[in-house]
Amino acid sequence: MSVMKDVSTRWQNVSRREQRLILLALGVVALALLWWVALAPALKLLKAAPAQHLALDAQLQQMQQLQAQAQALRSQPVLSAAQARSALEDSVKLLGSGAKMGVQAERVTLTLKAVAPDALAQWLASARLNAHMAPLEAHLTRNSSAGWDGTLVLQLPAQ
Repeated sequence: MSVMKDVSTRWQNVSRREQRLILLALGVVALALLWWVALAPALKLLKAAPAQHLALDAQLQQMQQLQAQAQALRSQPVLSAAQARSALEDSVKLLGSGAKMGVQAERVTLTLKAVAPDALAQWLASARLNAHMAPLEAHLTRNSSAGWDGTLVLQLPAQ
């Protein structure tokens, strides 16, 4: 209580002009505090909203494309192991002489030597669409002639 009494007494002793200046200074501090706490973050968020909206729209469009692709893959008929193997053997021809395919039980191992990146990308797309298979394991390294060396392991459908 004595602190309030001291402040009140000091306030009474300050001239009217100084009281106005102190109140003005407190008002400026209050406005600055209001700006930093409430308005500035809201305005920053408002300015960033259009860019975030565009990014989220692009993400949504990509997700919808992936969904359509997944639905298209689901709607394709299920291949037997023999059909998938045959389609895979046909698609290996896209890779040229740098690819060798070996089959053990339900696993297909594709060994690559200096396979061009474009050819590998086409083969992966073909294997996915025609044989309904995607790599389970990939051990690839880039060789000095700008090709790929390594192995890809794929799983044949159950018989």
